[in-house]
Amino acid sequence: MQKRKKGSCTTILVGKDASIDGSTMIARNEDGAGPLNPQRFVVINPEDQPRHYKSKLSTAEMDLPNDPMRYTSTPDVITKDGVWAGAGINSDNVAMTATETITTNARILGIDPLVDSGLGEEDFTTLVLPYIHSAREGVKRLGSLLEQYGTYETNAMAFSDKDEVWYFESIAGHHWAAVKIPDDAYVIAPNRFNIDDYDFDSDDTIFAADLPELIEKFHLNTDSEGVNLRHIFGSATIKDTRYNNPRAWYGQLYFNPEIDNEPIDQDLPFICRTDKKISVEDLKFVLSSHYQNTPFDPYGTGTEDEKKMFRPIGINRNQELHILQIRNDVPDEIAGIHWLAFGPNTFNAVVPFYANVKDTPTSYRDTKPDTDPTKVYWISNVLALLGDDNFGLYEDEENIFEQNTVAECRHIQIDADSKYASESDVQAYLESVNQQMADLYVKNANQLLGQMLALGEPKMKLQFTLND
Repeated sequence: MQKRKKGSCTTILVGKDASIDGSTMIARNEDGAGPLNPQRFVVINPEDQPRHYKSKLSTAEMDLPNDPMRYTSTPDVITKDGVWAGAGINSDNVAMTATETITTNARILGIDPLVDSGLGEEDFTTLVLPYIHSAREGVKRLGSLLEQYGTYETNAMAFSDKDEVWYFESIAGHHWAAVKIPDDAYVIAPNRFNIDDYDFDSDDTIFAADLPELIEKFHLNTDSEGVNLRHIFGSATIKDTRYNNPRAWYGQLYFNPEIDNEPIDQDLPFICRTDKKISVEDLKFVLSSHYQNTPFDPYGTGTEDEKKMFRPIGINRNQELHILQIRNDVPDEIAGIHWLAFGPNTFNAVVPFYANVKDTPTSYRDTKPDTDPTKVYWISNVLALLGDDNFGLYEDEENIFEQNTVAECRHIQIDADSKYASESDVQAYLESVNQQMADLYVKNANQLLGQMLALGEPKMKLQFTLND
């Protein structure tokens, strides 16, 4: 059995009535166990999807249906540990993100131990996304796979279509629970068990059939009234107060500054609502955040202890950031948008790639294990490393880069939305639009690099006040 790697991500979910344009959005930072784990952006066409699947990190294997759909994917470049597809949108405009590592406890693990030969993060997107026609269908397929094969780790996943957003959490070896996010709500989910109050009788919940009986039989409910799955199956540890809860607190503070909570609170709400309509730019800010305007910002003015107190959302281990948007104000052919950024989120920008394509731009697709600044994954990491050395010096330039890049990409997208219907080959046209946005990103990123060099080199220690 190979040594398994663990990520530590942050997820944000937005219902269609909570978003600025009526779209559903599911978003996640894919954070690696270490700083560098090269990522690609690809399309898996039906002929590329395996018909028999075997895990790399366990002995699980299975035959797959013979009618997979096309889907976008963000796999690892180095595949010795499996595909790790991460997230994508299929040709039916159903999106999936997998996974968010979550916590558990000894009570449930004693009842339903983890399964060493089961499924894990490397597998889920590949096994589910090509075969589902709605978010709800994704929940059911994933749940049935967990019940049959088990899992060796506890994870959270999310699904969306144009109408619904669903959040799924695995519970120990074979159990699981999912909930539909209300249309007018948002969720910030760090690496803990997140679902709290739960109604087994609601049409908006789906779960392993014996879950209510299991809770009762083994006396798992810690509350005198109601059912709180986080209390039952999750954790409330000191690590949560430093690693998990502060991320939920800061995201909720951004959307609801009127609410006075504490960053170490173990009972921060799961389902949240705000009067502000949520945009892609909001999600990018939160997923890039590091406790700005608080003493806990590693780049801020707090004490050294304060700046190291809590794990930020934007971190050197960010590998890729995706915002999977299913739009409701455009035809189905252009509804799915796979917003994507590579590398640490302090010095990158998201690009709105159309999902209805058969191929992706080479600067995002052809990442190699070795450093190559012509590829977006690598130039984003170069910018982040240079920027980390003197964040205050480069921050304004990065903000301008990010605003201009997203604005220019939005302008390209608006133009393409209005013209695509007159094209004889829509997918080829959308591929050309995606290429245009990728080229723009590479140009702007290199311009930012030049600006940072111009600002930073006069401040190098290797200098002398006299010259010829």
